[in-house]
Parts: sequence; C-alpha cells; structure tokens
Amino acid sequence: MIDNHHKNLATFIHLSTFSRFVIPFGNFIGPIVLWAANKSKSEFVDQHGKQAINFQISVLLYAIILGTLSVPLFIFKILSGVDVIDFNGFNNFHINVGEPSALLYVGGGLSFLAIIVFMVELALIVKASLSARDGNAFKYPLTINFLK
Repeated sequence: MIDNHHKNLATFIHLSTFSRFVIPFGNFIGPIVLWAANKSKSEFVDQHGKQAINFQISVLLYAIILGTLSVPLFIFKILSGVDVIDFNGFNNFHINVGEPSALLYVGGGLSFLAIIVFMVELALIVKASLSARDGNAFKYPLTINFLK
C-alpha cells in the first residue's frame, strides 16, 4: 500500500518540471532534488523520479535535434534569399526577400512540430502527475531510459 505522502512526493516530482518557467533548468533541478532526497524512502517515488528525469532528458535531446535541423534551414533561406535592399529616402524602405523555398517549408514544418511536441510534453506531465496522485505507475512514451 502506497501512503499519501509518497503519492504526493511522486506528484510533486512530476509537477516540479514546470519550475523551468521560473528557474533556468528548473525542469532538471526540481525533479533531481526531490528524487535524490526521497528515492530511498519508497520504490514508488524512486520509479516516478526516474521516469520524470528520463523524460526531461529525452525531451531536451529531441529539442536539440529539432533545433539543429530547423534553425539552419531558416538561416540559410533568409541569408540566401535577400535579393535587393532598396533605400530611397526615409519614406520608402524596401526589402525583397524573394520566393519561399522548400527549405523554408521544411524548417517551418519542423518548428511547428516542435510546438506540438511542447504541448504534448505539458499534457504528459499533467497526466503523469495525476497518475502519481492516484497511486498508479506511469511510463512516459518515447523516453530513453538514462536512469534505470
């Protein structure tokens, strides 16, 4: 039987990932501190802590991959697409960027995918928190198990 204290600890481990909106790298610091301080007290807390930390590391890895793919596509398109800069006084400033290319569409698609992944990440954190509150185990999808 899992007592309420352990359920609350596991729930707060998942919810502490939201601290990244206030503290830089709070999504790593919060769960690691809570998990490290309480992992020996309960197998339930230990498993939820490992899941939360593994998920945050996996999301960081996926974000780095998406950023590595999408940002250069935007930069190459913008730098190669600037055709003419006309400056005809203070009333007429014209920048002609040119026609959109496949690189811009691929980069935009990857950026849109990153936004969708961010929203799914937030929903999964809430779902994991609710699962921990109810005393159930939760396994994040597409998570690389760095901590076993």
